[in-house]
Amino acid sequence: MAALRALDLRIFGIFLLPSLLFVGVVFVYPVLKILLISVTDPQPGLGNYMLLVENPALRRVFITTIRIAVLTTLISTLIGYLLAYRMHVAKAGELRIIIFCLMFPLWTSVLVRAFAWVALLQNNGIVNAALLGLGAIDQPLPMSRNELGVLIGMVHVMVPYATLPIYSAMKGIDPRLMQAARSLGAGAWPTFWRIFMPLTLPGVGAGMILVFITSIGFYVTPIVLGGGKVVMVAEYISVQITETLRWGLGSMLATVLLAVVLLFVFAFRRLTVLRQGAA
Repeated sequence: MAALRALDLRIFGIFLLPSLLFVGVVFVYPVLKILLISVTDPQPGLGNYMLLVENPALRRVFITTIRIAVLTTLISTLIGYLLAYRMHVAKAGELRIIIFCLMFPLWTSVLVRAFAWVALLQNNGIVNAALLGLGAIDQPLPMSRNELGVLIGMVHVMVPYATLPIYSAMKGIDPRLMQAARSLGAGAWPTFWRIFMPLTLPGVGAGMILVFITSIGFYVTPIVLGGGKVVMVAEYISVQITETLRWGLGSMLATVLLAVVLLFVFAFRRLTVLRQGAA
């Protein structure tokens, strides 16, 4: 038995080794290289990291990135939950239409969508023209070249990524649980709040993590819809690497972003484990 177990381990190691080598070459080594550059360029030490505290402009860029990413995550998750619930209760024909409308933007370039939002949101765009025509506003609303425009564009991109994990979680819920709750006298809202919604939280968590990780590294949409007035970390890193050649500063920002993402994932995972333990 011990010989068979040792043989199984060797076979497992043989098949696992190529995957480990691949991950090490394309992921672990570049991350370690970036970390090394962040503490050695232009000189050894933590000077680049101190800039994040001492430089107001750099700190403002980082705070703006976190704020927009968090707002995008919350809004996308809320919209995604509503869409997923509608998909969950929809009939087959309506479900196909919703899925098509949800997936169609994913087949379109992010750059094309960003410029489409510019046309819609600018002062003489379709949205302002419609609001002015309806008499809802007296003058055009500033919805482009600011954080609002960036947020709208990012939410539009991220809603499908929030919706699909939540819908998958909803589809896995046994409908007999809700029927049992209703048969025991629970109303529609208590049944939803105490039975249905808690069972969808794993999907909500997966959607939030996916949206936040993607949002914090957005590049094209903030450049186009921000119009140079809203600078996020990804754009700032690109400037440092390609124009000012401050590799250490760019590597530091990339490292901090990675740390923020890992912290977010760890914290959410910890909350999930604590919730399951309490249940």
